[in-house]
Amino acid sequence: MEVMLIKEECEMLLGSYLVTVMGLAIPWSLTLLVVDAHSVFIRCLPRQPRIILVIVLGDLVLSFLLLAAASSTASVTDLLHDAGRSYCAANLCSRYQLSAAMAFLCWSLSFASSLFNLWLLPSL
Repeated sequence: MEVMLIKEECEMLLGSYLVTVMGLAIPWSLTLLVVDAHSVFIRCLPRQPRIILVIVLGDLVLSFLLLAAASSTASVTDLLHDAGRSYCAANLCSRYQLSAAMAFLCWSLSFASSLFNLWLLPSL
């Protein structure tokens, strides 16, 4: 009974935190996509250090949030997988593992973007 309650709480917290962080990361990334596409088509790169600084700080904050979400997803998936088949259905564990892998991929790309922009900042 107690293990079942812990499992349900873990699944609820896991889903809500990952969805919240991805709900922040997706609009941020789409906004950067629109700004970058506008810069490429207009051929006018943003040369203001404040704009690049905001982008760097936003990417850094989101990359650390994404790392926390990916790590929590992976740990809960491992916990449910080690608990046995009665606590983790076959499709459920594979979905959590895929979510953790995609969250780590999203984190690595976001962190690489922030490091690239941080490298670009002193040249402005």
